[in-house]
Amino acid sequence: MSATTQPIPTSRLRFGFARVDITPPVGIYHRMWGAARQDRSTGVHRLLFADVMLLSSLDGASSMMRIQIDLVGIDAARYRSLAQAAGEAGGVPADRVIISFSHTHAAGLMTPDRVSLPGGDLIPAYLETLETEIRRAARHARSVQEECIITYAVGRCDLAANRDYWDEERQLFACGFNPDAPADDTLMVARVIAADGAPRATIVNYACHPTTLAWDNTLISPDYVGALRETVQSGFNAPCIFFQGACGELGPKEGYVGDTSVADRNGRQVGYAALSTLNSMGAPATDYVYQGPVISGATVGTWRYTPLSPERMVETTRFSGGQSDVELPLKPKPDASALQADLARWEAEYGEAEAAGKEIEARNARAHAERARRWLMRLRNLPEGESYPFPFSVYRLGDALWVTCGGEPSNLLQTELRRRFPSVPILLSPLAGDMQAAYLLPRDRYGLGLYQEEPSILAPGCLELLIDAIGETIEEMIG
Repeated sequence: MSATTQPIPTSRLRFGFARVDITPPVGIYHRMWGAARQDRSTGVHRLLFADVMLLSSLDGASSMMRIQIDLVGIDAARYRSLAQAAGEAGGVPADRVIISFSHTHAAGLMTPDRVSLPGGDLIPAYLETLETEIRRAARHARSVQEECIITYAVGRCDLAANRDYWDEERQLFACGFNPDAPADDTLMVARVIAADGAPRATIVNYACHPTTLAWDNTLISPDYVGALRETVQSGFNAPCIFFQGACGELGPKEGYVGDTSVADRNGRQVGYAALSTLNSMGAPATDYVYQGPVISGATVGTWRYTPLSPERMVETTRFSGGQSDVELPLKPKPDASALQADLARWEAEYGEAEAAGKEIEARNARAHAERARRWLMRLRNLPEGESYPFPFSVYRLGDALWVTCGGEPSNLLQTELRRRFPSVPILLSPLAGDMQAAYLLPRDRYGLGLYQEEPSILAPGCLELLIDAIGETIEEMIG
């Protein structure tokens, strides 16, 4: 039997939005790449922003806040402090405030272990300003909350490429463009329209590491996300909000450069794909319904966008969900004293190579020192025991699911959830939490020498456990 209605995924709720400029001062500690020679930023390519969304059910009984920040991430204590501050300002409990990150690698690394490094003295004041600005944005989002309609659609974009490249000559995996492996090209777009028909925002959810700009870049930048937003905003007169997707093994085909024009080109590519998807949408609060045949040169079957039925109107106002965690197994922890010794040794070798004018040796030694420093930061934030309480959230907003989790999961997380629940649009954002968990790889990708395994604190099987935990939560929620 042929279907006579194509339901258009819709959420009807109260929506408030505010954006604040969070661009750090020039000269702040900027080095995110082990191979970088510089420590401080020298200028600004594009502004960084924090976007605050306050979402509530139409009756006001339930609320949640989503905050998207143009940083690579923050440490656990700062995350909790930001969530508490934003929740107080927005009238939402801290456990219903979810902070996620664009994960741009060109914004600087604002963690406590960087304060003693060149430009690190500017970090504490910057983070205090960040909290002040997000608190202000949360208050504003609360003050402008209004009834809105969110419509969802799926598009495609092939910017993202698999980045697990096998170097046959050297018999190793390099983290770079792999032309022989497929990559997820799914792009989710959500259009937010006020009850009076005025555009309020667009949301673009796409999985691709913002690693266009690398060790040769000295400018503060949102990477490709900046031009993406600008492109969408130029074609749809409202702010564009970016949700990073599950991109553990995905990055732009052309990346690891110092040329900001490449980042802008990459961003426009995603932006044009998002605009194409936006233009595929019909009017808000409608479904696509079969109208019957028209006799012409052919017998033409006609379809029209028609207002939602009373039953569909009720379905689109559903608002439920919350945050949870799942216990994931930890890998054996490296010895902190050995890491301290490694850090001292590599820093000494860097100094010697730098003094001797040996650029490659100096760069390599500094990169090894950076790896040791990051592991020491992770160890300071790890819980006792053999497992890690890994955070995730699932919210049902009308017809759609908004899902977040911590860390940097492989793309399998979103492709598998979308395979299991094909009739429900899923906006999935990782990096919602502190930074220490790092990557979650599929079980069969451990032991191959992939980059993602080295910084990960989690043992094989962690990703599959997370997929099942989120999947079970969705099953309970949608029946």
